[in-house]
Amino acid sequence: MEDVNRLVQAVFSGLSPLVIEDVVDEGERIVVRARTPQDTAVCPVCGASSGRVHGYHWRTVADVPVDGRRVVVRVRVRRLVCPTRGCHHTFREQVPGVLERYQRRTVRLNRQVKAVVKELAGRAGSRLLAILAMGLSRHTALRALLRIPLPTGRTPRVIGVDDFALRRRHRYATVVIDAETHERIEVLPDRTADTLEAWLREHPGVEVVCRDGSATYAEAIRRAVPDAVQVADRWHLWHNLCEATLSEVKAHSSCWVTVLDAPIYDGPRAQTTLERWHQVHDLLDQGVGLLECARRLQLALNTVKRYARADRPERMLRVPKYRAGLVDPYREHLRKRRAEDPGVGVKHLFEEIKALGFTGCLNRLHKYINQGRADADRSHISPRRLARMILTRPGNLKPEHRDLLARLTAACPEMTQLAAAVGRFAALLTPQPGNADRLSLWIVQVRAVDLPHLHAFTRGLERDRDAVNAALTLPYSNGPTEGVNTKTKRIARQMHGRAGFTLLRHRILLA
Repeated sequence: MEDVNRLVQAVFSGLSPLVIEDVVDEGERIVVRARTPQDTAVCPVCGASSGRVHGYHWRTVADVPVDGRRVVVRVRVRRLVCPTRGCHHTFREQVPGVLERYQRRTVRLNRQVKAVVKELAGRAGSRLLAILAMGLSRHTALRALLRIPLPTGRTPRVIGVDDFALRRRHRYATVVIDAETHERIEVLPDRTADTLEAWLREHPGVEVVCRDGSATYAEAIRRAVPDAVQVADRWHLWHNLCEATLSEVKAHSSCWVTVLDAPIYDGPRAQTTLERWHQVHDLLDQGVGLLECARRLQLALNTVKRYARADRPERMLRVPKYRAGLVDPYREHLRKRRAEDPGVGVKHLFEEIKALGFTGCLNRLHKYINQGRADADRSHISPRRLARMILTRPGNLKPEHRDLLARLTAACPEMTQLAAAVGRFAALLTPQPGNADRLSLWIVQVRAVDLPHLHAFTRGLERDRDAVNAALTLPYSNGPTEGVNTKTKRIARQMHGRAGFTLLRHRILLA
């Protein structure tokens, strides 16, 4: 008998404040009958202790499963009479740590349910709880999730601010975190300056704000906490430099492509590009503005700006990029036949390669020959790949890639200067006290060379110079906020768009 009692105490140790009288195995569930100890209880109205029994009640609550089966606890609790004169109140005793007022689950079962729904929310949480013999509907799971109290703490000294999409290209929200501890602080329902400004005014004490290049956030911070230091995101600085580098590499395709003996695209599209360049620059030479050029030529304003940045028409031409096609395996045969008989017809060549196993159509062969792919190899490297090699840390490049990069960047002075400028800026991304002066020198050096896309990048740096200087000299970063956004996307995908903002905010702050 002592062994049985010891086993019961071990299995149902969470019910130790109760007096267990019986344990019944009913097959699909285990029923535990218990009662409260005969101690005094405190009146919830006046706080007086009482042991005078008015009556008894039975409470039925669910407990944590045992052996994959549900556990039901039936507890006899007492209704006591308050001894205070004038209170005239009877009350039912509670068992702290085991039973809570109005709850149908024990405290420890509630704790496990909240741990599951905190990670999986409604439908997924309900399915997992059913497997664990803690069956709850998805609505009950969501109510349990929303009852979890949100963390409340002090206003941090350093915060990170970033936006994320509630519905891409339509609705966005703002997340605020502690940039030092990475703790979520708040989720705002939109990304307007007024909303962020109001939150900052309600939470004084912010000294440093990490953000991306958003002018909206910058304006809100200036209005609410003008003395706070704004820190730009170093990743976005590097990303913007990458985009400018890729544009410069594309603009100098006619230079470095000669090293590869690859052709520049010379089809109808190239002729249209050259004509548009001359049209844009003719209007600009007459003093016509960019917006008026776009209206007269019926082009997008950004397209006109791209043509205006190119000082020579050749900089608008690109290296053709072809994917491997059905004709590629028969390229050598086509070269040989066209070299032997320059006047051979395309239809005759089509019949020959079809006999060799070609499964494409005649139009595909026509296009392949008209593009010049039958007479010359395609480019060994695309502009994007060359830009990636320039932007890669030199120590991480293979020896053959370093040699190729050296040959390609030596194709023209601008390419050499581009590679050197990228290397010098990469060194600035490690925060050091003197980086602000080094950035000023870097901007002067870049503006002295013919790299218009890097010039546009430097103008962007100057527009947000104080925040950029802080990013290059202070150890703070907006990287933790971007990490929170990545986890937020996982949470949003997990709920398949069914979650409203209230539920999404609750899960983000509890994550």
